Amino acid sequence: MPIDTDSPHRRYNPLKDEWVLVSPQRTKRPWQGQVEKLPPETRPQYDPQCYLCPGNERAGGKKNPEYDSTFIFTNDFASLLPDTALGEDNTDGLLKAQAVRGACRVMCFSPRHDLTLPEMTPGEIRGVIDLWAAQTAELGEEYRWVQVFENKGAMMGCSNPHPHGQIWALEALPNEPAAEERNQMQYYAEHHSPLLIDYLNAELEEQERIVVMNPDWVVVAPYWAIWPFETMLLPRKPVQRLPEINEAERNSLADILKEFLTLYDNLFEVSFPYSMGWHGAPFGEQPEAPHWQLHAHFYPPLLRSATVRKFMVGYELLSEAQRDLTPEQAARRLRELPRRHFKQSQKEDS
Repeated sequence: MPIDTDSPHRRYNPLKDEWVLVSPQRTKRPWQGQVEKLPPETRPQYDPQCYLCPGNERAGGKKNPEYDSTFIFTNDFASLLPDTALGEDNTDGLLKAQAVRGACRVMCFSPRHDLTLPEMTPGEIRGVIDLWAAQTAELGEEYRWVQVFENKGAMMGCSNPHPHGQIWALEALPNEPAAEERNQMQYYAEHHSPLLIDYLNAELEEQERIVVMNPDWVVVAPYWAIWPFETMLLPRKPVQRLPEINEAERNSLADILKEFLTLYDNLFEVSFPYSMGWHGAPFGEQPEAPHWQLHAHFYPPLLRSATVRKFMVGYELLSEAQRDLTPEQAARRLRELPRRHFKQSQKEDS
């Protein structure tokens, strides 16, 4: 018998083989309470105290070049090192450990201190995409996993507001992509088609959770989303890794990133915080991985306003993730927002 999705229910995430509790009865109506706004940001185009701005000295003592587009450098305080001595402890016991080698790089999206991705032009965003792809290809020649990610906003632990992300690479396959590898491989063995291609086709048929789309890319609020306004960005055609997308697809990726990240900012008229990252097929001995489909996860914490966030505590930490706002409600709210960035509208109205 079909379940009543207006009542408490659990949704299955086939990518991770886990469940999320959905409690839609708690927010059946759209939010009618106070929407708190933060004071407007007034960051300069260049900050002489910022360790990521062009020409400035970084915390580790090295000086940035006078870069005029994207800029990447090895993290001065890297979490992974390329020359770690290899070894393992207690391989058959309970207190098991293994050494790991890797690399950590910081990537500045723009020389402008005051711009985030949705405020950049599609051409500037295309430069970011090209560097994401080039770094993934380069590091993939040496490491099994390459993680491109961005922590945006102080709420997500970002220590510097200058627009930037990071790229970490390591020999091992971390927990999250390892789960996706295992479950996509199992699905492909059973159905002879990629899990995320079939999932995207189902979403395109239903249209309930689609946020934005263009001829090459789709942004969806996943059926199994955990965070209130969580989204996943997927290519329409089969793609295994970021470096594989062609010129036209990179341009349309820049367009859709600008469009839907603008929707994020417009939701509460704030530079919307999130953690995002690309997941593609691991590198290694088997270059072909037909079970994999490239995708990017966006995990934003905000729930009610620019200051009210979702906390993963209590039941979420001890049992399983839980959400009140359904993915269908979240997608609809994002989809109905203006496409013009709120800062641009404010300038034109002033």
